[in-house]
Amino acid sequence: MNALIDRKVWVGAIHQPSGESRKRIVLAALENGFDTVVLDKKDQALAKLGRFRSIILDGSDFFEDGQKIGRLVEIKKKTDEVAAKKAAERTQNIIISAKDWKVIPLENLIVHFQGTGSKLLMLARTAEEAKLFFETMEKGADGVLFVPSKLEELGKLRKILEEGAPKLDLQEGRITVLRQLGLGDRVCIDTCSMLSVGEGMLIGNQSSCMFLIHSESLESEYAASRPFRVNAGPVHAYILMPDGTTRYLSELQGGDEALVVGADGHTRKVVVGRTKVERRPLLLIEADVDGERFSTIVQNAETIRVYSKGKVVSVSRLKLGDAITLKIERAGRHFGMRVEETIREK
Repeated sequence: MNALIDRKVWVGAIHQPSGESRKRIVLAALENGFDTVVLDKKDQALAKLGRFRSIILDGSDFFEDGQKIGRLVEIKKKTDEVAAKKAAERTQNIIISAKDWKVIPLENLIVHFQGTGSKLLMLARTAEEAKLFFETMEKGADGVLFVPSKLEELGKLRKILEEGAPKLDLQEGRITVLRQLGLGDRVCIDTCSMLSVGEGMLIGNQSSCMFLIHSESLESEYAASRPFRVNAGPVHAYILMPDGTTRYLSELQGGDEALVVGADGHTRKVVVGRTKVERRPLLLIEADVDGERFSTIVQNAETIRVYSKGKVVSVSRLKLGDAITLKIERAGRHFGMRVEETIREK
């Protein structure tokens, strides 16, 4: 998925007048969920403020665990672009600093960096500036070294990244089969986030079609709401991941990231707190989309819900012919990755 949320963000606790201001940047970075911080060589003790990826800036070079991983290049004139490209051939990350230009030179650099194997990061000081760097020429820079002009810019950048998550094209199928099955091992995904009404996860028997299984964000007469939970399906089922790959539900565990999808197609990443595998009665749901049939299996319980015609509906109330929200993927999958080959799963 080509999303802003997938771009590299290194928060720079550098170029500040005092050690206290650099300390505040580190703390604010952690509070806003950023996990990579660049420290001046003299400030390495700040790495004790929390558990995060610490990169050390020594002169113009960036080091991680004693190994050089990048170089800071300042662009003042046209010929500096060529110097940046040459530097890219020698190190894995080039961080560009420039004070007197915006879009046009970045377009040149994006072209220059194609095929070098090096990542292009821009030094940004405001959230809007970072957004510009991400969006130039659609591809944008690979990331930013974000040295905030004010601490509140970190919160603004986090909001931009989350709003920049991709929207998925969802559609509807018509239910053709509802069949009770025997017992099976099903997976509940408990996340570290509160999920809203209309949000769930994409789950399916085939990687070519996944059904929007709703979160347990609604109460019922039988159970209180569990707005952090998606009762997803059996251990064999696929789940769509934030990077566009699929995994089996049985593979998920605490600390993994999962993709939450809204009925309008919006997406966001969440952290999995735990998964619970329990033996439960199952229900097969088959749906027709343009003459093709796809299926998923869910726990046969009133608290399990899907999305249909703008409403959240319990699977216990579904009827043949009802609409159900899903996502079609035309490519096949191999080890969870999309491949252009004919793969049939029934």
